[in-house]
Amino acid sequence: MIAVASGKGGVGKTWLSIGLATAFALLGKKALLFDGDLGLANVDVQLGLVPQNDLGGVLQGRYALESAAQEVEGCGFSVIAGRSGSGSLAALEPQRLGRLTADLSQVAGRYDRVLLDLGAGVERTVRFLASRAETCLVVSNDEPTSMTDAYAFIKLMAMSNPGADLRVVVNQATDKAEGERTYATLRKACENFLKISPPLAGIVRRDPRVREAIRHQAPLLVRHPNTPAAQDIEEIARQLLHPKG
Repeated sequence: MIAVASGKGGVGKTWLSIGLATAFALLGKKALLFDGDLGLANVDVQLGLVPQNDLGGVLQGRYALESAAQEVEGCGFSVIAGRSGSGSLAALEPQRLGRLTADLSQVAGRYDRVLLDLGAGVERTVRFLASRAETCLVVSNDEPTSMTDAYAFIKLMAMSNPGADLRVVVNQATDKAEGERTYATLRKACENFLKISPPLAGIVRRDPRVREAIRHQAPLLVRHPNTPAAQDIEEIARQLLHPKG
């Protein structure tokens, strides 16, 4: 399982999760995208889905988690959708959250890769879900608030889960050089104050086709597979599947 977190909202976390799920499918892997934003779910909105079953129904005990998995037509991966606007889900008590993650681990056994699109922020539910993943991608851009919030997320995760596999993705970079500078700033803060150095998972360049694909509720790698941002996501997916060294 790979968690995708951000600290701050609006940095493209859900869009990146969808892109990685698409990339894994294109690389021949059976992938599942779990909408773990338990209060403001929007994976279904970005994909134009109207799910028959969703996470809300699972938590109400109306059906099993596996029954909420829905294949995304034309994309090659499956989704377990959240329930948009159901803020009460964000306050799940630990016991129910534990049962949910146990069920998710069972479902995950049927897939090659499972992506957890987490909610923004550093709340208990977000950190709990992140701690259940083998790898956690922390998404940031060059905005100071984005880097500050990404640092806060890394700090809390490192404190509660020493040795956690935390990696940084810089999104919406003007070019690779700017992305490297953003990463260097965040890495330096982590080294100076936390004594850790989370590696760079990848840089996604700013691309006007991203907004266009989101407006059309389609994954970028399906609608515009040859654009710079699509190529960047594919490279991140390859590195996650086949890490160097």
